[in-house]
Amino acid sequence: MKKFLPLLVLIVAVLYVGKSLVPPKNQGPYDLVGFGQLPLLANGRIKPIDTEARSSLLRLQGRQRVSSPLLSGDLVGSPTEWMLDVIFRPEKADTYPTFAIDNPDVLALLGKKDEDLKINYTSPAKQVLALVGFIPSRHRRFTLAEIWPHRAAIQDQARLAEPVESAVRTPFQSAIMQLYFNLIHYQRIQHAFVMPGRENFLNELLSFQDNIAAGVEAVKAKQANQPHNETMAGMMMEMGEMFSAMGQVSNFGVIPPDAGEKDPTAWKTSGAALLESFQTSQVNPAALAYAGLARAWRQEQPEQFNKLVQLYRSGLEKRFGPQLEKARYEARFNAAEPFYLSMEFYGLAFLVAIFSWLKWPDVLGRSAFWLVAVAWVLSTGGIFARMWLEGRPPVTNLYSSALFVGWGAVALCLVLEYFYRNAVGSVAAGVVGFATLLVAHHLSLSGDTLEMMRAVLDSNFWLATHVVVVTTGYSATFLSGFLALIYIVRGLFTRSLDKATADSLTRMVYGIVCFATLFSFVGTVLGGIWADQSWGRFWGWDPKENGALLIVIWNAIILHARWGGMIKQRGLMILAVGGNIVTSWSWFGTNMLGVGLHSYGFTDAAFVALASFVVSQLAIIGLASLPLEKWRSFRSTAPAKVAEPA
Repeated sequence: MKKFLPLLVLIVAVLYVGKSLVPPKNQGPYDLVGFGQLPLLANGRIKPIDTEARSSLLRLQGRQRVSSPLLSGDLVGSPTEWMLDVIFRPEKADTYPTFAIDNPDVLALLGKKDEDLKINYTSPAKQVLALVGFIPSRHRRFTLAEIWPHRAAIQDQARLAEPVESAVRTPFQSAIMQLYFNLIHYQRIQHAFVMPGRENFLNELLSFQDNIAAGVEAVKAKQANQPHNETMAGMMMEMGEMFSAMGQVSNFGVIPPDAGEKDPTAWKTSGAALLESFQTSQVNPAALAYAGLARAWRQEQPEQFNKLVQLYRSGLEKRFGPQLEKARYEARFNAAEPFYLSMEFYGLAFLVAIFSWLKWPDVLGRSAFWLVAVAWVLSTGGIFARMWLEGRPPVTNLYSSALFVGWGAVALCLVLEYFYRNAVGSVAAGVVGFATLLVAHHLSLSGDTLEMMRAVLDSNFWLATHVVVVTTGYSATFLSGFLALIYIVRGLFTRSLDKATADSLTRMVYGIVCFATLFSFVGTVLGGIWADQSWGRFWGWDPKENGALLIVIWNAIILHARWGGMIKQRGLMILAVGGNIVTSWSWFGTNMLGVGLHSYGFTDAAFVALASFVVSQLAIIGLASLPLEKWRSFRSTAPAKVAEPA
């Protein structure tokens, strides 16, 4: 039966992927799926409410689920349900632990002491798990109710930190600015659809609509010091102030354009649409629909809620059919989570491939290959889905570059594994695929990953040529470095690096470096041509341009040193690991300098991660540079067929 294991692994993996592609269903009486697929305008693009809910949770707390470590289940069933509570039942949402805070000085500003942060589990098993770090031992997510009393102090500290450039801010200043902007973002969500804190906003709007004509006349008479109905004028002025506050606080376009509007992205905030009621003497139907949804949600009337969702969607389909279909597709894409699922497959493939070096090399090796193949196909589908949603080539920002770098590297790994069949390609694919998707996940914490393009980057031709080609060069350079890591680790710490494996790894690294040199060079030249068209010069010694040139030079050094006989196997591997440092600097380091045309901003977390990665690669290079006698000392015993690195 052992020979059927790879086929069984493939079938199970495909079925697991198929399950994730099944359209999501409502888990309760409310049509949360339908509400989550309704469109809104945010950050310059139309997206489903589900996307905004997910990206907001990632921004506020680094994950898409709302839970408390002391409770067994989630506080809400989905990001859409959380958002419904935020906009329609804020008094409940304000008690959810939504805001992630780790900086000790910010916690002290909020009055949190060590004894307040410690999680006191009642279960002995959980106490042990918390002690060894498997579950959290300290609170790091807090409610708006806990934070709001300290809003004045937070605002004062944010005003002091705002003039300081992000690259030179202290950890406290960076953390306080992040919390300040997260609070603003949360308030924008609360004011996006209805006025928060109103028990029955729908009745207020209906009363306003019945009296709007008389009310406007009363206000005009009051302003002209003529006889007027003071009660009516006061009500109109109060409603106007309320609508104005909604429009000023929130920037989400939730009200569709008026009939006859040619711009399909001219969606309005709810406050702006309600202010127009004073000119039209008619409350916007979309605003009334959301007010009705608010009442149904607050009063727990699922049938009415579902009917309103259906009616509102039917009205939108007459004018915004394509936008609705795209929003529905994006919501389904969100629910499928192809990249998270790919991460799981890559991690599993890595473990299976590692075990194949110990037992059942043929069976487990082929099983790992199929796991990598399924993960790669799933990532491919996810990337193509993003391309369709955005209408752009695959790489448009740092997040998509992480996806593409991993995708390209894994594609090369599949080719290597197909020809060599020694599980080296599967191990490298598992590491690179998992690592790049993990990087992409952390990059997604800043918000919507399908953001609008900057004006200078708004060129599908150059995005499809220069960016794709140079990013392919990143993929290949990283892959050669990780293959070299496998060579060094196996040679240093195991007895599995026989001559055949060492020779295979050498050929792999050499071939990939040749591939990387070609694509890095061509991509850099194409970038110069784009720069000449955009900025009027082919080369300007911009940090990003220097980083791209460094990759080309480094790969050229490797090839010339190899051709000239200056390095052999071990030297080739050491230089290939150095390529990881050069490429990571060009990819991320230049973006954090705060200067140049390609600067995307400095963040403490990214700097620490980049510095840690560079230190780890330098440590590997140092170990690999030790004399061969030291290499032998790392092994418990040296078998006869272990290759001695040249």
